Amino acid sequence: MSRKVLSVLLATAMTASLLVGCGASAAAPAATEEAAPAATEEAAPADDAAATDEAAPAADEATAGKKVGVAMPTKDLQRWNQDGSNMQEQLEAAGYEVDLQYASNDVQTQVSQIENMINGGCDVLVIASIDGESLGTVLETAKAAEIPVIAYDRLIMNTDAVSYYATFDNYMVGTKQGQYIIDTLDLDNAEGPFNMEITGGDPGDNNAKYFYNGAMDLLKPYIESGKIVVKSGQVDFEQVATASWATENAQSRMENILSSNYADGTNLDIALCSNDSTALGVENALAANYKGKYPIITGQDCDVANVKNMIDGKQSMSIFKDTRTLAAQVVKMVGQILKGETVDVNDTKTYDNGKGVVPSFLCEPVFADINNYKEILLDSGYYTEADLQ
Repeated sequence: MSRKVLSVLLATAMTASLLVGCGASAAAPAATEEAAPAATEEAAPADDAAATDEAAPAADEATAGKKVGVAMPTKDLQRWNQDGSNMQEQLEAAGYEVDLQYASNDVQTQVSQIENMINGGCDVLVIASIDGESLGTVLETAKAAEIPVIAYDRLIMNTDAVSYYATFDNYMVGTKQGQYIIDTLDLDNAEGPFNMEITGGDPGDNNAKYFYNGAMDLLKPYIESGKIVVKSGQVDFEQVATASWATENAQSRMENILSSNYADGTNLDIALCSNDSTALGVENALAANYKGKYPIITGQDCDVANVKNMIDGKQSMSIFKDTRTLAAQVVKMVGQILKGETVDVNDTKTYDNGKGVVPSFLCEPVFADINNYKEILLDSGYYTEADLQ
């Protein structure tokens, strides 16, 4: 089917709404082809794609022989290796040819890779951007070629060439971290005060502010009342952001905070970390420079190193986002696009990329801690016991 015919079908077919969910259901109005009104560190463990909620759809005449370009940011973090391999496995099982590329966290490399995917005849692009602000020009080329674009996990900003967005509920990630802190310390009843330091994510990643805002919207009242004290004074996102989500950046900053504010034996009670690579940096800094009572430490991604730390009592919790589930949803969306069907979305209000709201599908995250990690991570087949030794 030509892209021009596909465009007509998309514009015609995507007028209905449906209830969908990845743990939750919501209305799913369709988007039009005109690019939708705007919208972490060891070898990846073996996982079982069969553990996804639904199998990848079988190939048919509408999808057979189609090519899907998958642009991932880096192999340096465990989660992106898992995302890429899960995506490739499920797309190929559905009968697609897959061009999977990793860009070593270099924006220009990713731009070149996407250009090659466009010139190489890809029918759909799935892109996890390095910098959500840096792909506008190359995606104009995709739009001119009538190639639909799915932003994967990270929203691509300031372009009307993004057709859909597939991710986990990023604001909910933050609220789960904040609520964990509230519940664990019983902040509504405890006397306090409790000392907290905040380690946010990469300012170039649109998700980082959703994580930060989700947690801070819950914790800010306790800061304002004095029950939580941020001794460093670093509270605003711009002050706590961690370039590239890099462990070494988080570690260096926390070492400075500890030496300036906690060297006298003052206890740090809470380390709010947006993800596992930053949490690992904080944990490294604590091991080298801190002698007080060990704090609550949050994280995200359930990376192997962090789950091991959780088991050893060095990290309290981590948000689990099952990449197999997200990959399965994206494969389903790719098939719906290529068949001219209504594409499953469950959020048409939240994710504005500067050109408009991008129709999105949000999967629901959960958190793992010492009490439930076996059920969530081992019983599901995401990890084996050997992975965590």
